[in-house]
Amino acid sequence: MSYSNFSLREVRKRFNLSEERKTLFSNTIDQNPSDWLLQTLKYNEDAALISDKERSELLVSPILTELRQRNNKIFSVYSGANLDADASQGLNGECDFILTKSPQLISVESPIFCLVEAKKDDIINAFGQCVAQMLGARIYNQNDGNSIDTIYGCVTTGIEWQLLKLENSIITIDMELYSIQNLPTLLGALQAVIDVYK
Repeated sequence: MSYSNFSLREVRKRFNLSEERKTLFSNTIDQNPSDWLLQTLKYNEDAALISDKERSELLVSPILTELRQRNNKIFSVYSGANLDADASQGLNGECDFILTKSPQLISVESPIFCLVEAKKDDIINAFGQCVAQMLGARIYNQNDGNSIDTIYGCVTTGIEWQLLKLENSIITIDMELYSIQNLPTLLGALQAVIDVYK
């Protein structure tokens, strides 16, 4: 078993998690996108976004790059990295994207944010994989002696983005659904996650 095999029901049951839905960030400040990001997304909007890989490269990656640049590279972005936390519990495997509270290194250190691309544009069915990766990130931090207990996550189609938070045994799914059609608000929400760790 690996991260991608978990449904939300399975991960909640196996790890004794409770679930709530509420707005995670009520006072976010919209962040104006750079000309580079606007131009990049405009160039990419006509691409045939059929596969997860295309969405990853053409939509998700530029947004995360923008977020990293506007924060003076205080965090790192890993794409397709393994996060092997506890294979005996199924908390292992590849993550679409991991944001870490550490400079770019060869191996992942101090994961704070896990992003999962929704397969077949199905955000709800990707929640289980995302929560499993968030649990994996927390265990990974504990094994490394890092006291990062609150982990954030996100499920995205590339167009729509939904945030999650894991704190203690509670998984919170954000009531807000963000979109690249309202890029300043999406960037503001992602910035709010980064601000938690500053």
